[in-house]
Amino acid sequence: MPDKAESARRIARLQEELTAKGIDAAFLLFPIDIYYFAGTRQNSLLYVPASGEPSLLVRKSLSRAQAESAVEVVRPFPSSKELPQLLGPGVQKIGITFDVIPVQQYNFYAKLLPGCEFVDISAINREIRSVKSPFELARMRESGQKTSAVFREIPSFLKEGMREIDLAAEIECRLRKAGCEGYVRMRAFNQELFMGLAVSGASAELPGFFDGAVTGRGLSVASPHGASLSTIAPNTPVLVDYTGVFGGYIVDMTRVFAIGGLSEPLRKAFRTSLEIQAYLAENLKPGAICEELFLSAARMAEEAGLGNYFMGAPGENARFVGHGVGLELDEFPVIAQGFKVPLKAGQTIAIEPKFVIPGEGVIGIENTFAVTGQGGEKITDLPDDLVII
Repeated sequence: MPDKAESARRIARLQEELTAKGIDAAFLLFPIDIYYFAGTRQNSLLYVPASGEPSLLVRKSLSRAQAESAVEVVRPFPSSKELPQLLGPGVQKIGITFDVIPVQQYNFYAKLLPGCEFVDISAINREIRSVKSPFELARMRESGQKTSAVFREIPSFLKEGMREIDLAAEIECRLRKAGCEGYVRMRAFNQELFMGLAVSGASAELPGFFDGAVTGRGLSVASPHGASLSTIAPNTPVLVDYTGVFGGYIVDMTRVFAIGGLSEPLRKAFRTSLEIQAYLAENLKPGAICEELFLSAARMAEEAGLGNYFMGAPGENARFVGHGVGLELDEFPVIAQGFKVPLKAGQTIAIEPKFVIPGEGVIGIENTFAVTGQGGEKITDLPDDLVII
């Protein structure tokens, strides 16, 4: 977890943004935001004034929060009468992350503090969190090393005729034994997944709710994502797309395996995915515009004759090719159409050029990179080879 100095730097950055926007204070209510700034994931509210010391107000567990918190002031959550008194004089405008806070919670605080105006600080929070500190980059590298080690073992247990779910279970077992926490936190509404997916054949081509190139059939209509009960056939791409979560920090990576071999159309698509990844990695530099990177990647896919299949089945294509990762799977920035913002050094991005070709299968690559002045630093450091068994 972050130490007091790391936490203090993060809070100071937030306070700078609050002051610049004329916001008097922030209420951080979402668990992973509280962890980021305070170093504990207990059920609490982190109160951050634009200047002065923050306070962590804990519902449960107070004793654990006191032991873990990098914030000095840790106290029980106050009564409804006491909370307004904690704000002090002059606090009128309070920032809340509207992107994740339920209406019920908003209404609770609005009723409790009728004289205050609540404003959205979702973008401020996500921008701050997008740039990783040396401490965070070290955690990401550790996650990359441990996840890559599990991927190296896959050829030893991937067999013809095994079910997708059995392959998934073998991968997940090894990740858990390595210390993977399994919590794949996502900020977007209506998105969820269980660690990752191992898919092949026709089930891999199915579109679905998940905001990505590949969804998989899943195990039921209630859980329509990831591995299914389908068996793995020879000469078919087996796409393994998994997260590794260690110390709270997520890396995301994909590799493709095949028992026997693959057709030339699939091999061509795989070569194209590598070319797109190489181009994007080379250009993951501060100042590069996210939308321009996406449009260049889409153009490369089109020039290869694969534009209809890029990042999804035809008509179901996702309009991105990379997404920020960190404490959540869907952080800023996004290498996407419409995301017209420049990259910053220290941001960490999963680059995932993939193709869904009906009747042929799903193929592609994914690695997590850090943005540097020299281009992307590959954090999931495993060869990108198509693995034929």
